[in-house]
Amino acid sequence: MIFLQLFITFSKIGIFNFGGGYAMISLIQDEVVNKHHWLTTTEFTDIIAISQSTPGPIGINAATYTGYTAVINAGYPEWAAVLSAVMTSLSIMWLPFILMISISKYLIRHKDSLAVANIFTMLRPTVLGLILAAAIMLMNVENFGSPTDSTFEFIVSCTIFILSFVGTRMYKVHPILMILLCGLAGLIIY
Repeated sequence: MIFLQLFITFSKIGIFNFGGGYAMISLIQDEVVNKHHWLTTTEFTDIIAISQSTPGPIGINAATYTGYTAVINAGYPEWAAVLSAVMTSLSIMWLPFILMISISKYLIRHKDSLAVANIFTMLRPTVLGLILAAAIMLMNVENFGSPTDSTFEFIVSCTIFILSFVGTRMYKVHPILMILLCGLAGLIIY
């Protein structure tokens, strides 16, 4: 049953994730696209774009939209998809919530401990790797086009990507303004 599989999958993602929503993207993609085939790569890319655009944490938003879309794709009615969206949202949060409640006293008491500092030092490269994996995963044909099939689309996508990176990194353009400018460029070009 898809509901139980979604619950177990998102509970597992929630408990084994470190580094927030962006680190979670590659884990979600591996589970829902590669292992279970609930979504296509295009659908997952669209879900990530929607998750980034809507208020709230990206990981929880992605879980919500994934739960909804997976159940719709499985042929269930819309009310079941809404129920699945709520369930996946809660399943990604419940184990980390219990874990943090359980260990928060220990972490507060031992925050200056060398062992705790070493654990967090070792987790930093892992988090960076997960975020980098998510970034590389989103550099696909669905987002950039193909240099052989659609050369114009590929060149425009790469140009927008580079200009966005340079604008936000070097010229400190506000990300919201950059999103609006890129959206306007896409509207004009396409």
